[in-house]
Amino acid sequence: MTQALSLDAVFAALADPTRREILSMLLEDDMAVTDVAEPFQMSLAAISKHLAILAGAGLISQEKRGRVKWCKLEPDALRGASVWMQSFGQFEAVNLDAFERFLETELTDTSVDPD
Repeated sequence: MTQALSLDAVFAALADPTRREILSMLLEDDMAVTDVAEPFQMSLAAISKHLAILAGAGLISQEKRGRVKWCKLEPDALRGASVWMQSFGQFEAVNLDAFERFLETELTDTSVDPD
């Protein structure tokens, strides 16, 4: 999957509040699918669709242990999205630094005595 497609899949998965809540739950520990579904008022099939989207984006992995399917958070999948978002923060910081230098120059120029 290309980086652009990967970012699209991650952001599409994160766009849904149910999926974000599932990721928050998986921060604590691996969970069985039935345990993931428990706090939500939706069918197991609906939760399974959410889990499939998260897995497709690489945000979680699933494995069968005995007869139980377990979900595990894959935090590295967020790295690409994080790097992409941080690049916008760098531009903002650079612009703020330049603005601060401009203001300092202006204040220095106006505070000089014309004597």
